[in-house]
Amino acid sequence: MSPQQPIRPGQSQQRGLASGGGVGPSHYGGVVGGATAGAPPPPRASTGPDFAFLGGTTAAAATSLTAATPTTNPSTAQLHPAGRPSSPSSTFSRTAQLSRHLQPQQQARSYSNSTHSTQDIMASPYSVRKVAAPHTLEHRVYIEKDGVPVSPFHDIPLYANQEQTILNMIVEIPRWTNAKLEISKDELLNPIKQDVKKGKLRFVRNCFPHKGYLWNYGAFPQTWEDPNTVHPETKAKGDNDPLDVCEIGELVGYTGQVKQVKVLGVMALLDEEETDWKVIVIDINDPLASKLNDVEDVERHLPGLLRATNEWFRIYKIPDGKPENQFAFTGECKNKSYAMDVVRECAEAWEKLITGKTASGGIATTNLTVGHSGNRVSPDQLPPLPQNQELPAAPIDPSIDKWFFISGASA
Repeated sequence: MSPQQPIRPGQSQQRGLASGGGVGPSHYGGVVGGATAGAPPPPRASTGPDFAFLGGTTAAAATSLTAATPTTNPSTAQLHPAGRPSSPSSTFSRTAQLSRHLQPQQQARSYSNSTHSTQDIMASPYSVRKVAAPHTLEHRVYIEKDGVPVSPFHDIPLYANQEQTILNMIVEIPRWTNAKLEISKDELLNPIKQDVKKGKLRFVRNCFPHKGYLWNYGAFPQTWEDPNTVHPETKAKGDNDPLDVCEIGELVGYTGQVKQVKVLGVMALLDEEETDWKVIVIDINDPLASKLNDVEDVERHLPGLLRATNEWFRIYKIPDGKPENQFAFTGECKNKSYAMDVVRECAEAWEKLITGKTASGGIATTNLTVGHSGNRVSPDQLPPLPQNQELPAAPIDPSIDKWFFISGASA
C-alpha cells in the first residue's frame, strides 16, 4: 500500500476516519473537487471496461482526465486517493490481474439492463415483465415464475439448495449503471422501480474513478432489516429494507435477474444512523467461484476490490451535499460465518413480518407462496398487470454522467 497522499491546500477538509482492521479498507477524507465536462465511457460488456477503479488509474488516464477538468486541475493526490497504489508498476500489475478475471471469458455471456438472452430466461423459471420506459416515474420491473407474477420480496426462496449454502439474489442495479433501482416495499407484488426523492428520479453520481455501481447490486429475498431492532454490535437499528447484496462476478446482470450466489463476507454501513448491511457474494457460475469461499479469498484473488467497495459506500453521497457515510467495525469486512449469521437474523425478521408478528408499517406483504402468511392469494385474485413493454430508456440529464473528484486525506 502506498503512503497517504497530501491534500492540496484550500481544496479539501479532514474527515477523521478510524483505521481499519482485518480485511479492511483504505480511508478517505475531503470534499468534492470538481466534475468532468463530459461523460465517462460506457461499459463495454464484450471486452470489459477500464478497471482502474480497483487498481489506481494509469498515468495516461490521469493525464487525460486532468486535461478534461481545467477549472479544478486535480492533483495526482486526488487522482490516487490515500491508500491506493499510485506507481505505474503496481497499477499495471493490479489492473492486469483484475482484467484477467473481470473481462468476460470466450464462452461467457454478459447482460445489459435492457436486453438479455432468451436461452438464459428459459433456463430459469423466472422471467421479467417490464412496464413503461426505464428512467421514468412509471417504470416497473415485475418478476414472474413460470409466467405468473410473484413478489421478489416474499415469494422467491432465500436458499437455492437444501444445504442452504447457495442463495438466491435479486439483481436490482446492474454494474456500471447509475439509476437507483430498488424493490418497492409498498406496491402490490413489490416490483422493482427507480427510487424517487422530491418528485425526481434518483441516480448515483460518478465519484472518480468509479463509474456507477461497482458490482451487480441487489437484495436477498425473504430478508428484512428490522427498523424496530437495534443491532447489539452496530448500535443502530435496521434500515427497513431487504438485505443488500454486492455480487462481484464478471458478468453484468440485468434488473430482475435471479442469480444463485455464495456468501463471502459482509460490511456494516452506518447510513444516516441506520444499520445497512452489504453482503459480498459471488455468482456460483463465475469462473472464480470455486476459488472464492471466504472474505480472505476476495483479497487474495481480487486485491483492492474490498477497499474500493468501502470507499464507494463512504463517498457516494458527497456529490449530493451529504456527509460521508461511516462503517461499523472500523470498515472491516467480516467473514463468511459472520455474514451468514446476519443473513439468518434478517430471514428471521422477515418471517415475523410476513406472519404478522411484527407490524408491517406499510410494507405490502401480499404473496402467492407463503402458506403460513395471512396475505397469501391465488394468481386469479391478482389484478391484471400491463403486458411486457420493451421500450428504450428515456433521456436523462447529461449531468448524471459527470465525474466528481473527491480529494483524499489521511485520518
